This record gives sequence, C-alpha cells and structure tokens, in this order.
Amino acid sequence: MIVADDSGLYRDLLVRTLTGCGLDVVGQAGDADAVVALVDADPPDVVLLDIRMPPTHTDDGLQAARRIRARHPEVAVVLLSQHGEVEYAVELVQELARGVGYLLKERTTSAGELLEAIQRVAAGGVIIDPAVVTRLLTRPRVENPLRELTERELEALALMAEGHSNAAIARRMRISTSTVEKHATSVFHKLAMSPDGDGATGSDNARVRAVLTYLRHTGQMKGRTS
Repeated sequence: MIVADDSGLYRDLLVRTLTGCGLDVVGQAGDADAVVALVDADPPDVVLLDIRMPPTHTDDGLQAARRIRARHPEVAVVLLSQHGEVEYAVELVQELARGVGYLLKERTTSAGELLEAIQRVAAGGVIIDPAVVTRLLTRPRVENPLRELTERELEALALMAEGHSNAAIARRMRISTSTVEKHATSVFHKLAMSPDGDGATGSDNARVRAVLTYLRHTGQMKGRTS
C-alpha cells in the first residue's frame, strides 16, 4: 500500500503502525501530485491518504483519490480527515461506490481498527466513520428522492439505516426475507444505486449508499427499538 500525508511525523507513525500489522508499505508521499505519481508508477492494492494536503491544503486528497480511481479503478482508497466534512464523505461514496473509506483521524485510535478498515475497503467494501453518519442525521432536510419510494420500501430502508439485517427487517415488517430483498432491490433501483460489483460486496455497498441517502434527506432516524 501507499501512505500519503503532509505531516512527516504522522506519516511515519502510520507507516510504522501498518508495517507492524504486517502490511507492505511500498511508498510514501507528502502531497497530492506525488501520491498520484507513485500510484501511476506501481499501482498498490490500497492508498491511505489525508484529505487536506499540498498544494492547496483544502480537498487535495479527495481530488487525488478521484484521479487515482479514474486511472486505476482496482485501487482502493481510504481517506483520513481531521474535520469530518459530511459532503466529502457523501461525494466519495456516490462517486467511487466501492473500495472506499472515510475515517476521522481522532477516532481511529487503534492499529486493529485501522487495519480492519483497510482490509474491508481492500475487499471492495465501503466504510464511513460513524461520527460522520451522526452529522448527516443533523443536516436540514432538502428536496429528496425518497418520495419515489413506497411506504413499505421506506420502512425497510429506515430499518436498514438502524443497522438491522434482512432477517431482522423481515421479522419486524412481518414479511418474508425474500420480500425484504425485493424491497431493497427496488429501493436501490429507484435511488439509482444498483449494486456495484458481484455478490455480497456489491449489495452491501449499494445498501450503504442507500442508507446515506436516507440519512441525508431525513435528518433523523425513525425511533424503533429492538
């Protein structure tokens, strides 16, 4: 993997942590252009990079991630942020769809947690820091595509947003698991979020994107208890 952060001290800490976990760090960079050049020269499985890097110290890491994925779709990217900008997280998930992660530096406090996130993203998964999801809950409501959903589809999506499995949703809605799956497929289609990739990973990523859309456009979870 390649690690990019403009802070040499923090970058060294990341490299030592990752190599200590058994990962092979093949390159380091301190700015957006340098990390893109490294990936172009020898594409790794994963790139771990900061959102704010030179030259502008704004969203250069996000722009680098876009450039990397446009040129090397197979490379997974994990972005680290000190600020937790909600829009960055939403843009990442909507544009890259798979093999992408967005973590907050201050909340990623253990080597095991970081390693697990990298492994999941490398396998094609999508990870958004829970704190960012919480911020999505407090955003004001805007014109939203959820109006295209039926009442039952919206109910199923709300339960997905609460973290319930298809089996748990089936029990709560008093329907079969296959019907839940049909509702989910319809939700993904109506929200233009058809599964990206094959098998469970593609469906999981579409589910994450649908849940983010739900959170973004409702502003709060529906109050249900187990």
